[in-house]
Amino acid sequence: VVNKCDFMNRPGGGNVKMATDLGELLVPYMPTIRVPRTGDRVFKSECAFSFDSPESEGGLYVCMNTFLGFGREHVERHYRKTGQSVYMHLKRHVKEKATGAAGGAIPRRRNGKVFLDLELNRDFNGDDYEYEDEAKLVIFPDHFEIPLPNIEELPALVTIACDAVLNASSAYKKQEPESWDEEIQVSRHARSLRQLDNGVRIPPSGWKCQKCEMRENLWLNLTDGAVLCGKWFFDGSGGNGHALEHYRETSYPLAVKMDTITPDGADIYSFEEEEAVLDPHISDHLSHFGIDMLQMQKRTENGHHRENNSRPRVSEWEVIQESGMKLKAVFGSGYTGIKNLGNTCYLSTVMQVLFSIPDFQRMYVGNLQRIFDYSPLDPSQDFATQMAKLGHGLLSGQYSKPPMKSELIEQVMNEEHKMLNWQKGVSPRMLKALVSRGHPEFSSNRQQDAHEFLLHLINLVERNSAGSENPSDVFRFLVEERVQCCQSRQVRYSQRVDYCIQLPAPLEAAINREELLTYEAKKKEAEENMQPPPEPVRARIPFTACLQAFTEPENVPDFWSSALQAKSAGVKTSRFASFPEYLILQIKKFTFGVDWVPKKLDLAIDVPDFLDLNRLRATGLQASEEELPDLMPPIVLPEDTRGTETILPPEIDEAAVMQLAEMGFPLEACRKAVYYTGNMGPEMAFNWIIAHMEEPDFAEPLTLPSLMDSAPSTSDSVMGATPLDPNPPPEESISILTSMGFPRTHSINALKAMNNNLERALDWIFTHPEPEESDALSDMADTEPNDNAFSNANSHSDATLSPDRDTTGPRIKDGPGRYELFAFISHMGESTMSGHYVCHIKKEGRWVIYNDHKVCLSERPPKDLGYIYFYHRLSSS
Repeated sequence: VVNKCDFMNRPGGGNVKMATDLGELLVPYMPTIRVPRTGDRVFKSECAFSFDSPESEGGLYVCMNTFLGFGREHVERHYRKTGQSVYMHLKRHVKEKATGAAGGAIPRRRNGKVFLDLELNRDFNGDDYEYEDEAKLVIFPDHFEIPLPNIEELPALVTIACDAVLNASSAYKKQEPESWDEEIQVSRHARSLRQLDNGVRIPPSGWKCQKCEMRENLWLNLTDGAVLCGKWFFDGSGGNGHALEHYRETSYPLAVKMDTITPDGADIYSFEEEEAVLDPHISDHLSHFGIDMLQMQKRTENGHHRENNSRPRVSEWEVIQESGMKLKAVFGSGYTGIKNLGNTCYLSTVMQVLFSIPDFQRMYVGNLQRIFDYSPLDPSQDFATQMAKLGHGLLSGQYSKPPMKSELIEQVMNEEHKMLNWQKGVSPRMLKALVSRGHPEFSSNRQQDAHEFLLHLINLVERNSAGSENPSDVFRFLVEERVQCCQSRQVRYSQRVDYCIQLPAPLEAAINREELLTYEAKKKEAEENMQPPPEPVRARIPFTACLQAFTEPENVPDFWSSALQAKSAGVKTSRFASFPEYLILQIKKFTFGVDWVPKKLDLAIDVPDFLDLNRLRATGLQASEEELPDLMPPIVLPEDTRGTETILPPEIDEAAVMQLAEMGFPLEACRKAVYYTGNMGPEMAFNWIIAHMEEPDFAEPLTLPSLMDSAPSTSDSVMGATPLDPNPPPEESISILTSMGFPRTHSINALKAMNNNLERALDWIFTHPEPEESDALSDMADTEPNDNAFSNANSHSDATLSPDRDTTGPRIKDGPGRYELFAFISHMGESTMSGHYVCHIKKEGRWVIYNDHKVCLSERPPKDLGYIYFYHRLSSS
């Protein structure tokens, strides 16, 4: 019998009895030892459950069957769950290089003991360290150890497997976008693509499908400029397939996805080749339709960015990062940084804020052992496991330990080292790979919008919390939307779910408006005279003005009045039907210029520490108000007008049309404005023009809808299914959900709750099972309890809405609308596609700045320059 002590003490190499013993020892385990194949990912730099690595004290154990890595505390769990006994133990010993008399490192020959191809992200003074790597096979449960390399004594299969694991590249390289670039081919239509001279110009915003008016997953046909929706897939790209339908009708082969157009390129699809393709001439093809973003970037790289970096944004970078101040580093639980993997600060700041919220701490860190024990065989692909892993890494203090006194003394003696060098942070690589999988933007290495990632992550939390505690409940609230027909004065109330309030930043309300106007005049004069621009001026906007702009009525595009049975002018106001436990406010700082270049508004807002929104509580239908009739819009069939009845237009006030045309607006647009506002005068028509002037069909002639003879009976058949909304669910979306086996009523409720987003509606259905009552009872439950919710919300300050009260609605935690600021994320740079994010979080009464791996006490938190603000609700006392 071979015992553990024999293996640990015997010298390796050349011992016949040793070889015999090793061969016999490994025979029972040979079927479980695999050689990594193409496509296998070898995790030899990070534990699946923790941030242990080969540099950790206990090293890393790599399973020789699944190639997952485990720290010393977690390898036993994997052994018990899978029965896999053979692991490769990797250990890297790190030590500082010896220094010579002159203070420099002593030159050394290449260390033959460094043989691990590891990505450990050692951030600081990499040249000041030297490494020695150690590898051995460990057999569980008795922990027999076999040193490596041991070629002469191990069976050939084991030797090949060990060499393959040791030489395997990073587990994440296969997911990097470069591999996609190699696979995507140039379209054969790119060079000879014919583009029609039809005068189509695509505006920077306000896009919608020309056939179904969907506003997401839109594709621009590069031949005729038609903007149409794509197919609907389970990955979240919604649509009704009108872009493909257009290709079948016209044979125009190439289309570009609208929201992927960046200075680096765009996503292009060839309908004829049935695959994603490259278009080397995409800049010229987009320019044909007025999209000069790519060419504009080439011009700005030579001067614009350098000019802006030297003037307006220098102050912003310094102020937000609190540069020039001697910030005190902090260590311990809740003070662990997150390494920047290259443009991943948008992820780091969001995760730091989320794990400062008790509900997320309780869900993922409080249930850590249960999540780990019930994790699947591949925990790297489990959302709850990876969230728990990151949460524990941030909150345990295990990866944020202050230096020892002796090390502090050494630092004082050696001035070139900084205290912040001790803050290494944890790497979010495994979580990022998981949450960004399949997403065209977050899976790339480019900078992203932190707000978009926050909503993406909340969506993932919702999807993975079905049937269990859902920490994102703290963000969810109901918005009451009141739509009024301007001509009949009748109203309609509806509710929708939201997670974030987007506040406008009205530049016209700036308190230094005169200074801004002077700056703009000097800037224009400098451009005309080819002189350097003046020192920029930052707009200072009161927070009350942002809140006022949010609450003001807005025009409803393409509003159909059920009272008039025609399109009309409509205005919408929004109020809180419930207040969330944690309120997210996003300042709308980013916009597109007419040249398609994304721009950031340079502004400061005096965001308050305490916020009272109770006056924005929704009131519901008032006694003096009259509701719009519950009628559906007519079904328009432009391609087949047989058996139809044309609605005759009212007489158009030509005087109002000419008055608008004299202002410079296109004549046809003026006619539509007067028609759709019901001849209510030039002022109302002017407001319609302002609201619709960015739409692609703005200047096209007025076309009147055709109605089926059976339209009234059709509307009657669905009237009981769902109350009429200003934005009713598209029938195509309802058909998709019902074809998947979901009841029509439940599908309509899901689309209404998720603002007609098909992917989120599907998630809603899974997280809100249909009640057992009949459809009629379900409809009553959908309309009646909402009114009760408003009255009860005012009388019960901290009552959580019970699922029994509305079995089909989302869980809402209502309460008073008084809040205190506890965190904010700030952005530095010209646009969301570049720059850097940091966050400030208030902990233990102190503001703390989280700047990637660096965590310090904040001296002057720049609350006026934030991008996303987080408030927590104050108790009623």
